[in-house]
Amino acid sequence: MPETPLNRLAAETSPYLLQHADNPVDWYPWGPEALEAARSSGKPILLSIGYSACHWCHVMAHESFEDIATAEVMNRLFVNIKVDREERPDIDRIYQTAQQLLTQRPGGWPLTMFLNPADQKPFFGGTYFPKEARYGMPAFTELLERVAEYYSANPGDVRAQGEQLSAVFGRLDPEAAGDDVTLDAAPLALARERIAATFDRDYGGIGGAPKFPHPTTIDRLLRHWRSTANDAEPDVDALFMASLTLIRMAEGGIYDQLGGGFCRYSVDRFWEIPHFEKMLYDNGPLLAVYAQAHIATGEPTFARVANETADWMLADMQAPDGGFYSSRDADSEGEEGKFYVWTPAQVKKLLDADEYVAVSQRYGLDDNANFEDHWHLTVRKRIAEIAEALDRSEEDVQALLDQARQKLLAVRAGRVPPARDDKQLTAWNALAIRGFAIAGRCLERQDLVEAAQRAADFIETKLVVGGRLYASHKDGQTKFPAYLDDHAFLLDALLELLQSDWQARHLGFAIRIADLLLEHFEDPADGGFFFTADDHESLMHRLKPLADEAMPSGNGIAAYALQRLGFLLGETRYLDAAERCLRASWRATSEYPHGHVTLLAALEEYLHHPEIILVRGERAESARWRDAAARLYAPRRLVFAIPADATGLPGALASRKPVEGQTVAYRCVGTHCSLPLTSFEALAAELSEQPES
Repeated sequence: MPETPLNRLAAETSPYLLQHADNPVDWYPWGPEALEAARSSGKPILLSIGYSACHWCHVMAHESFEDIATAEVMNRLFVNIKVDREERPDIDRIYQTAQQLLTQRPGGWPLTMFLNPADQKPFFGGTYFPKEARYGMPAFTELLERVAEYYSANPGDVRAQGEQLSAVFGRLDPEAAGDDVTLDAAPLALARERIAATFDRDYGGIGGAPKFPHPTTIDRLLRHWRSTANDAEPDVDALFMASLTLIRMAEGGIYDQLGGGFCRYSVDRFWEIPHFEKMLYDNGPLLAVYAQAHIATGEPTFARVANETADWMLADMQAPDGGFYSSRDADSEGEEGKFYVWTPAQVKKLLDADEYVAVSQRYGLDDNANFEDHWHLTVRKRIAEIAEALDRSEEDVQALLDQARQKLLAVRAGRVPPARDDKQLTAWNALAIRGFAIAGRCLERQDLVEAAQRAADFIETKLVVGGRLYASHKDGQTKFPAYLDDHAFLLDALLELLQSDWQARHLGFAIRIADLLLEHFEDPADGGFFFTADDHESLMHRLKPLADEAMPSGNGIAAYALQRLGFLLGETRYLDAAERCLRASWRATSEYPHGHVTLLAALEEYLHHPEIILVRGERAESARWRDAAARLYAPRRLVFAIPADATGLPGALASRKPVEGQTVAYRCVGTHCSLPLTSFEALAAELSEQPES
């Protein structure tokens, strides 16, 4: 049988686009060639957006895009454009929003949109469409014929709908709060109330199925609890909600009980059966929040999960160049979850009798199958219960489970693994850097800090070209001008990394990124930050996204990190930009605070300025002071150990001088700093004042 000729996607680096390079569909990547082909032919554009690890993207590809008859219809009636949403989040955000406005339904992937070739404005769309009529949807080829016929017969309506949609886009950004409006703590209290209203008090998390981890919401609950710690009645219920969610996720199938790391979401409310793809952008923030929850509560489960997740990321997701890969697919050998599931017979064959008894009770192998006649491992019994049932010590049971885990992992490693998307994205790497920097401090693991440093150096070396940051790197190619999230997440990550190990180059990098944010992304008229730079490709709308979604809000992280950098350096440009962002988002955070919790973190530190501890002295001793301060959960405290021999420090740092022969600390809250503290006991006394209240 002759090989299928490759289409234009064969020249791309995206693993997702390359998956479609041998389709009979005449795909174009998004770009001038595709848009000109649509304009000159007069054919409407069929825009298909997905990503490498997306299960339903694979289903639609197999059913329709690999089918010669379906491809013939697509090629005859449309100019077909494929987009990797991870490389082009700018395009994805616009058309996801448009799809929701057009259909009044949630978006998702694969996203299938039909665009007017004259202006790329959509006139119809949806997500997955089946090849044959089912699920209440028509067959895909029938839909294609109808859409093309409508476009041809109703050009005026298509144009009018595009104009109407543009007008709606123009009204999406809320009006900024004026200087006469006082920013207050009301959204913080309302967010706490709204989160509690939808909290699952049996299994943790927000709402029912499907259930997502939402690490930013967990972080908000921990921060809220900590801010009330000195009240007459501390909000222990906020701590309960955060802790229950973390425990239930750690026990569930959303967590890889053998290999570590989290899947993207659970299809049920119990966290039992996940959508099996593993995303870097989930695991970086979850690593951070588990590590922070450990120092907040002392719960050993949180430390174990953070350590295992970090170990998985190091072993499976960090490239030799230091950067992190993007994801692991949900499918292997054409089946979702096949890599992860077991049968009791398989497990029994690999373990000795004592190990099997412990494992079967711990993970439910003595119960009914929970995933397509197989067992996906979830925690069913506590170790104390198993120890009592077996009349053994808890230490013995844990040792049996650890031995069994290594045996099962060794066999699992021989299976066909899910495909790995090995492109390296700046924003997602930044989330991983932040997670490793925080976990390195909380878990006292210098190897995690060093992994974060390698990744930061990879970004500075490979993803900065001509003084500008870029979004994606693969196969030696650096592509796509970076977006808001790339800059904001990286700035936040560098500030965390500086707390774990001060390196002057990382401070300089942070300042350059902050300046790029202000120069190219800030809305000079109304405040806040656009998702794309001022010299970015012109699209149908320049979005200014405020809400937290699968990842934190770029505007929220920008305001948060700029504010912290502004206080660290005494630089009002950064502080003013952060306040303008908070004012630009004030209506959104006031009306829907639980959907904007990242912005709430910035608001909280605007109202209660962060505490910054600067330790100057010989490197080892100043690091000891720093580490002692960092062992307390104090989310509004930043601790930097700056070696005595560091010179050329910028801004306010220049005045925090070392004292020869001594280690000293300066404690600053907002713009006010103490006299140098010349003993660790004096610093400890200052820290005991509990500035979080």
